[in-house]
Amino acid sequence: MPENTVIAPLAPMEPDDVAAAFAYIQAWHTRDIDTASAVADDIGPEKLCRMLLDVAARVFVPITAEDDHDGEPCAHSLLAAALGRLLLELTCHSVCLASSRGIADTIVRFTETVLTEDHGDVADVLRQLEAAGMRQAMEALPPHRTTM
Repeated sequence: MPENTVIAPLAPMEPDDVAAAFAYIQAWHTRDIDTASAVADDIGPEKLCRMLLDVAARVFVPITAEDDHDGEPCAHSLLAAALGRLLLELTCHSVCLASSRGIADTIVRFTETVLTEDHGDVADVLRQLEAAGMRQAMEALPPHRTTM
């Protein structure tokens, strides 16, 4: 297996899926259980899990993919260490990574731990991630197709 875990670019998500996944993640982040439950009920548990795993891959993989630096410490080494600490924390708190809540919680904690400084504005970073996912999804749509 190559050193860099990013083998091929991820296929874009559908715009509606981006919006729904981030609606769930943001509701989970703010502990708005009613909204999170409504989104989950709308989508269905299996599809929601698939969508959240797709978002997680888009958040985690580009950040933690290691470049080859001849074994020297680099920024990616620090990110990999932060990811390791996050996964250990999740394990210690018995977070189930096979559930929608567990995946959303992992995305929120990763954003908090790795993507913000001193646990900065997680909600703002989640909005930025959603906007990036939506841009990619819209750019991938055929010119004649519109959604939302």
